[in-house]
Amino acid sequence: MRNSRHRKRAAVALATAALTGVATLTACDASGDGSPVPGGPSAQDRAAPGPTRVWDTSPRSVAAVGDSITRGFDACSVLSDCPEVSWATGSDEGVRSLSQRLLGKQRAATHSWNHAKTGARMADLPDQMTRAAARDPELVTVMVGANDACRSSADDMTSVADFRTDFRDALSTLRRARPKAQVYVSSVPDLKRLWSEGRTNQLGKQVWKLGICASMLADADSMDRAATQRRQSVQDRVVAYNKVLKDVCAKDLRCRYDGGAVFDFRFDGDQLSHWDWFHPSKDGQSHLADIAYRAVTAARPRD
Repeated sequence: MRNSRHRKRAAVALATAALTGVATLTACDASGDGSPVPGGPSAQDRAAPGPTRVWDTSPRSVAAVGDSITRGFDACSVLSDCPEVSWATGSDEGVRSLSQRLLGKQRAATHSWNHAKTGARMADLPDQMTRAAARDPELVTVMVGANDACRSSADDMTSVADFRTDFRDALSTLRRARPKAQVYVSSVPDLKRLWSEGRTNQLGKQVWKLGICASMLADADSMDRAATQRRQSVQDRVVAYNKVLKDVCAKDLRCRYDGGAVFDFRFDGDQLSHWDWFHPSKDGQSHLADIAYRAVTAARPRD
């Protein structure tokens, strides 16, 4: 009996050792020799940190590029630029532009420059970037895209692919000349909200009939299927443009997108020019400056 019990204990011990050996061998095959687990991250992937984004919340010079919004068009008088009230680089104390908030009034007068142009589209941005880069700015502000969606018809809007290519070219143009310049990118405003706010003003609707942003604003009172679909196609294109701005900017370590803050801003009639009910008024420019300043000086970008 004792020999039988001894043999049983020995067999159990051998079986246990064998199972332990199999388990150990399996573990070694999986990771013990440094080989990656099939389908899992490699040691190099685990060790390699992501690139560090670079952002200075106190830049000492500002150059602005973009379209009529940044030129302050129709904010002071009819059918004319008014760069002194520009949200980006204006000198008007009632607006308190981004450059004044960042640099102070005296320095802003000598270290901020407005290279935006009324009527500009994204295709015009590379040339504007060339002029901005010549100033050697620490920060470049970008607000462009409304004119790409505001065309004579929805069919004439800039394609998303061309919009992306032109924006990439613009950033590349800046990077070749000024690799360390920071870039603040504003989202394209919500044009459908502009229609819903402005259509309540009879004078504004009469001005729109002159052809202002016809792709969105034509037949402002029409609610038939064709008009509704047209407005929605413009809105969808603006949303797509903003995704391009976000995605392309995210690939540049010194670029910060506003996280859709301008698109999300719930502006009303007070923030619209009373000459065209389309461009920002002086009050609207001030709100844009608020949005930009918060974005530029934030410790972290808005998601």
